[in-house]
Amino acid sequence: MVPLSEPIELFQKWFEEAEKKEAGDHTAMALATADASGVPSVRMVLLKGVTEQGFVFYTNMESRKGIELEENPTAALCFHWPALKRSVRIEGPVEKIDECEADEYFLSRPREARIGAWASQQSRPLASRMELEKRAAKFALKFNVGKVPRPPYWAGCRVVPQRIEFWRNRPFRLHDRTLYNRAENGWRVWRLFP
Repeated sequence: MVPLSEPIELFQKWFEEAEKKEAGDHTAMALATADASGVPSVRMVLLKGVTEQGFVFYTNMESRKGIELEENPTAALCFHWPALKRSVRIEGPVEKIDECEADEYFLSRPREARIGAWASQQSRPLASRMELEKRAAKFALKFNVGKVPRPPYWAGCRVVPQRIEFWRNRPFRLHDRTLYNRAENGWRVWRLFP
C-alpha cells in the first residue's frame, strides 16, 4: 500500500510540466457526469485547485452539470496533455466545497467574469446573443462600482479521487498505464496493459 499523497504528488509533478510545455490551457479537463437514470454527459471545465482531498472546479449548480451532480454526485475527470503525450483520469464522488472558500475564489475572479456568472442562465435556452448582453449590462448596472457577490447558485465542487490512472505514450502502442485505487489506509497500485 502506498501513502495517500503519492498519486497526488505525481499528478502535481505532471501538472507543473504541462504548465511549461502545453500550448493550450493545461488546467482544462473533461468532466463527465450522469443524470439520475445514468445518461452520461461530458464537457470541458478548468481545474482550480488540487490537494489530497481532491480536484476542485466551480460551476453554476443550476446548469446541466450542476443538476446532474445533485442527482448523481459522482464524476470522472480526464486531462490530456498532447505535448507531453500524457493523460490522467480521475473518478470519484463529488462534494461541494465550503461556502467561504467558494466566496474567496469568486472574489478573486475578474469583475467581468463575476458579472457573467450572474448574467448567464447556464444550459438554458437563449433567444439571442443580445439577450445575454442585456443581462450582462443589467447586472453591471445593478452592482455598479460595488462588490459583485457570489450568486447563491454558483458553487465549488471537489471530485474526491477513488481511482487515478496515469497514462504515458510509448512507441509501438506499448504505453505505460498505472492505476491507483483508494483503499482504507492508502492506495493500491497496478500496472495495466495498454
